[in-house]
This record gives sequence, structure tokens and C-alpha cells, in this order.
Amino acid sequence: MIFDTHAHYDDRHFDSDRDELLPALFEAGVELIVDPGCDTPSSRAALALAERYPFIYAAVGVHPEEMQHDPCDLGVIRALAQHPKCVAIGEVGLDYYWDREHKSEQQALFRAHIELAMEMDKPVIVHDRDAHGDCLAIAKDYPGARGVFHCFSGSPEMAEELLALGWHLGFDGPITYKNARRALEVLALCPPERILMETDSPYLTPVPLRGKRNDSRNLVYVAEKIGELKGMTAEAAARLCLENGRRLFGIGDAP
Repeated sequence: MIFDTHAHYDDRHFDSDRDELLPALFEAGVELIVDPGCDTPSSRAALALAERYPFIYAAVGVHPEEMQHDPCDLGVIRALAQHPKCVAIGEVGLDYYWDREHKSEQQALFRAHIELAMEMDKPVIVHDRDAHGDCLAIAKDYPGARGVFHCFSGSPEMAEELLALGWHLGFDGPITYKNARRALEVLALCPPERILMETDSPYLTPVPLRGKRNDSRNLVYVAEKIGELKGMTAEAAARLCLENGRRLFGIGDAP
């Protein structure tokens, strides 16, 4: 009953065993996956995987890290987003960790993606790294937008403002790390109906497998931590996040 709402199975780290791994995930109880694009080629690749595997869905967009390598023709992104298995616009947002020189360009691209998502009535998958203030300010400028702040790393105060605007928060392997105090504070205050589970595979592997390639089966450890903080079993936490993800992305029962 696992829904991994953010996993990059189009990534090169899965090239050697992708066709063996993906069916194994479904057999292991991973009912649904959203694979977000990071640029135009990976958005196409995510859609190709979604066409091959009934339990995989895609998001399309240009990640701020890729902005300098992908001219991002929003007309192309719009066309890709019309695919029946595209359920969101993303992964998009701001990243001042890798690029502090093009803040205004990143912000303009982020706004363009949000406006496209609102035009198409799709949620947004937001990447926010070292850009909390600007991401929040932009979210406030679009009160009609909806979606998820992926692998949320902001403050509890920022979380409360996003939750008041109707956003979901994504929780990944880092909530199992020893230094996860602030993330756990956010998880504790997040209403159950706004929690999503993610892996960001192949990255952010949870304890006790940290350092290895991540995949959706490892969400059992994230579910355990969510259940621990919310006073429920890991199975109940996984079921909760599955229902939340289906509702946000407009996906019915898994095939």
C-alpha cells in the first residue's frame, strides 16, 4: 500500500536494472509512483516509463538546477503535460545552493510553471533548497495553486504558512537521520491529511540503509517514523499517505 510520490526512475543510476527493479517494486507492495521530470528529456523519459508501467505516473517541468542547460520551451512542457498520465508540473522551484547567480531567472521560471499548473488544473511539485523565503513569497502570490513542497526542509513557521495556503509537505529518508530535529518538528505539526511520503530515489536513502541506492521499498522506514510521531502503525501511516497522494494527484485505485 505504498505510494512513492517522488522517485526518479528515469535516472541513470537505474540504467543497469530498471526493467527488473520496477516490476519487483510493484510485487513488493509499491502501488503507485510519481516520477517527476527535471528537464525536457527527463520529462519525456518519465512519461515513457508511465506508458510502460500502469502503476507509474509522471510530472513534467524544468528543475532550477537544469535551467542553464535546458532552454525550457514552456510550449513543449504544456504539450507534455497534456499526456493522460501526467499528474503534475514538476520538479520545479528554486535552488540557491547550486546557483545563487540567477535568482531572478529561477524565480521567473518557477512562476511560469505555477501559472501553467493553474491553467491546466494540476498540482505543482516544488523543489526548495536554500531558498525558503523566496519560495514562500512566490507561493503566497498564487493562493489558488496547490501541490507539495518536496522533501520539505523549511522551518515549522514556514510549514504552518504553507499548510494554511493548502499545500502538502513531502517527507523523505532524512526524517530518519540523527540530525532530523527540525524536520520532525514539522512532521509533528503537519495535519495527517497533508503528509506525503517520498524517496527522491535514487537519493536520500533512509537509515538503516543510508549510503546505498534508494528505491521505493525503503519507504517502510519513513512510514515507521511517521507512525511513531503520529501515534499509528507504519501500515496505517502508509495507507494514509497513499490516500493523500491519490487525492492530490487525482489518481484512482492502483491497477
